[in-house]
Amino acid sequence: MISKALVTGGAGGIGSAICRSLAENGYTVYVSYSRSKDKAEALAAEIGGYAVCFDVSDASEVRKAVSDIGSISLLVNNAGISVVDTFDRVDDSTAQRILSVNLTGTMNCSRAVLPGMISAKAGCIINVSSMWGQVGASCEVDYSASKAGIIGFTKALAKETAPSGIRVNCVAPGFIMTDMNAHFSPEDLALIKEDIPLGIFGRPEHVADAVAFLASDKAEYITGQILAVNGGMVI
Repeated sequence: MISKALVTGGAGGIGSAICRSLAENGYTVYVSYSRSKDKAEALAAEIGGYAVCFDVSDASEVRKAVSDIGSISLLVNNAGISVVDTFDRVDDSTAQRILSVNLTGTMNCSRAVLPGMISAKAGCIINVSSMWGQVGASCEVDYSASKAGIIGFTKALAKETAPSGIRVNCVAPGFIMTDMNAHFSPEDLALIKEDIPLGIFGRPEHVADAVAFLASDKAEYITGQILAVNGGMVI
């Protein structure tokens, strides 16, 4: 039986790399999106998967989507948003949206897939946090808080679900070259690179490889862990 993987935020830079990697490893991949319909459908066609539209922050939409998909053996909680500004200048609705998508969305999707995984006594959940969830970032306070919450959620859920044969892990990317970072000037990029011990920027494929490893049988004795993919920027 071919295993089903659901990847939230699957049409983005990191998400699409994860979807491609999982498809190469034999999964039928469900590419979740909320707005990027064309990108999601094109990616799904490319990898032989399916594009599914729902808002991760809406628990009822999540439950319906998961029910429609059926038995899911791998969930990758990758959907996330960020705003760069000082904490006092982020308005209430923006702050709530960041938490609702990044943290509550991760919890909503996990809660929806767990009954099936518990029944099967098997399953894997991989959450995508950030190095800023580990150490915090100035001018990304709400984002950092949401990503730190994902790390705590990962550890707690791993303990709770391990007796049911379910593994829950987390990947914490560093500076990854995606469209989200396209606003940085060449000068800014040069300064950022100086802070990366390996001296290179991360690629979406670096994160995808980490996710594929944690989803594989090679990681069958790993749960509740945070795998940092950051070139040594945060140790």
